[in-house]
Formats: sequence, C-alpha cells, structure tokens
Amino acid sequence: MFFRQIKLGPMENFSYIIGDSETKEVAVVDPGFEHEKLLKECEENNLKITKILLTHAHFDHITDLPALAEKTHAEIYIHEKETFQTKLKLTKIKNNEIIPLGKIKIKVIHTPGHSQGSVCFLLDDNKLLTGDTLFVGGIGRTDLPESNSEQMKNSLKKLSKLPDETEIYPGHDYGERKSSTIKWEKENNPFLGD
Repeated sequence: MFFRQIKLGPMENFSYIIGDSETKEVAVVDPGFEHEKLLKECEENNLKITKILLTHAHFDHITDLPALAEKTHAEIYIHEKETFQTKLKLTKIKNNEIIPLGKIKIKVIHTPGHSQGSVCFLLDDNKLLTGDTLFVGGIGRTDLPESNSEQMKNSLKKLSKLPDETEIYPGHDYGERKSSTIKWEKENNPFLGD
C-alpha cells in the first residue's frame, strides 16, 4: 500500500495520499491546502489520482478541492449527510460502504459529531483516517453549527470497539505525535477512555 501523511496549510492540517502500490492508483484525502504539493508527490512517485475522499466539508479540509478536482478529474466522495455549496459532481457515500482503490479496500465509518456527515476511512482494516472526529489525545470541536456532542460520544464509542492495533491518522497535527493507535487513545485520550 502507498501511504503518505502530508502536513499542509496554516491550520496544521494533514492530507493523505493512499493507494495501491502496484496499480499506482491513489486517492487524496482532505485536500485542504497546497494541492500543488499533493500533485508533486504523486508525480514524483508516478501515481494517478483517481479519487478524492472527504472526511467532512469544513473549509480547512476542502479549500483546494476545486483546483485538485479540475486538474485530476478524480471522483469525489463525501457522506450523504454532509452538505456544502459546490458545482462539483459528488459521489455520496454511506456508513459501511466499501470504496475500492486498486486492491485496497476503504471502508466508510460514519462518525457524526464534529459535523453531521463526518466520516472516518478504514484502510484494509488497519489504518484509520479520522478527519476531525479523533485527534491524537483529543477530539474535534462540537460547538460549531451542525456539531453535536451526543453524536460525538456515540461515534467515539464506535471507534473504541475497533481492534487495539488499529493505527489512527488524524486530520490535524494537534497531538504530541502524528499518529497513534486505538489502544494508545484508550489509555491516553480522556474522551476515548472507558
């Protein structure tokens, strides 16, 4: 599997490039800022962006979406409950849906709370891209329009049931490290502990 975590923009955002190392087919997750760096990384590794996956539609995760979509003609995936104004064609996704990417399987886990359509993407059952639902040692805000703290609690319970060794990759570099595991979060994150 090809997997890159790239920090971009003024808000400590992480974007991801994920895909099949053999077919060179990749998806970009949350192209918030500096799409040129994402394109350069793909060009340097001879990768073709065929999909763009959005964990949610807050501006810091989609600012460079139009430019990246125009340059790649990639299919854009977003949860059916997430809304934003765009002329782009969107493919609506649901909880437990599987998005194929070469030989990689990406499972959609609907995790409302930060927004109504927030999702996490589980890659081949061991890497979880959590967007703004779960950070290293913290969680996304629930005081925004469309946020809901009760939904967030339920979403975190859902994530805590994943295997302990599941690797966590958040939407922002807000923690003491760039990634963690479900086990580490249960032991160190006050929002995910028992």
